[in-house]
Amino acid sequence: MPVQRFLFFLLSLIIFAACEEKKSEPDPRLEQPEEFKQLLNAHGEWEKWINAKAFSYAMIHETNLAWENHYIDLVGRKVRIDADTWQIGNDGEKVWISPNRQAFQGRSVRFYHNLYFYFFSIPYIFTDPGVKVKKTENKLLNGISYEAFEVSFESNVGDSPDDKYFMLVDPETGRLAWVLYKVTFFDKNNQSMNALKYEDYRDAGGLVFPRLMTGYELENDSTRKIRYQVSFADVFLVDKALDDELFAMPEKNAVVAN
Repeated sequence: MPVQRFLFFLLSLIIFAACEEKKSEPDPRLEQPEEFKQLLNAHGEWEKWINAKAFSYAMIHETNLAWENHYIDLVGRKVRIDADTWQIGNDGEKVWISPNRQAFQGRSVRFYHNLYFYFFSIPYIFTDPGVKVKKTENKLLNGISYEAFEVSFESNVGDSPDDKYFMLVDPETGRLAWVLYKVTFFDKNNQSMNALKYEDYRDAGGLVFPRLMTGYELENDSTRKIRYQVSFADVFLVDKALDDELFAMPEKNAVVAN
């Protein structure tokens, strides 16, 4: 073999080997603190969340029986929500609503578009880059002491990196029982915490998700008035990407929304 061909062949092998090595490197999201892994393991084969490309589910607001269908691109975090009188989407660049802003009665379309997706995806979503999960002292809630994890965010993560979460672990199942959280999207100085209860877990292809989530006002270490309750069904986690057209803003009867 001529020297030049040999060198070219050798260089090709080196490049191929480097590419293969890069492909075989484990996803950094799999590298989590061991105690957090125990919580994740209690929710099933959580590596499936890392490998999935898309996520969908149906959601009902139990207070008024309003329904929504949610579709999420897990790679680019594009979102589409179909409701009875409106559609909301995030095409990767902007958040939009159809047919108009008045169709949605909430305070902020941008705040709402991934709100329930985020809550529903805990604890899996906290494997994201830039999310820091650490074991903390037990938390007392309604007279019960729970093993707890504190969750915080790096400054460049999401719209509200000052948000704070505490995951409380069910002592019997090892699964997520409660999330205590503060929202800073509307007020960066907000310090008030709310509580979200996770109940009736159901299997969805090897992972478990709550069928019911109930939000409460939180005062000291006790829950008070129910703020909202939502239920979920038809949960699908798939390894095939959804069509980008699903998330595209309609050419007519749609506006960009904050």
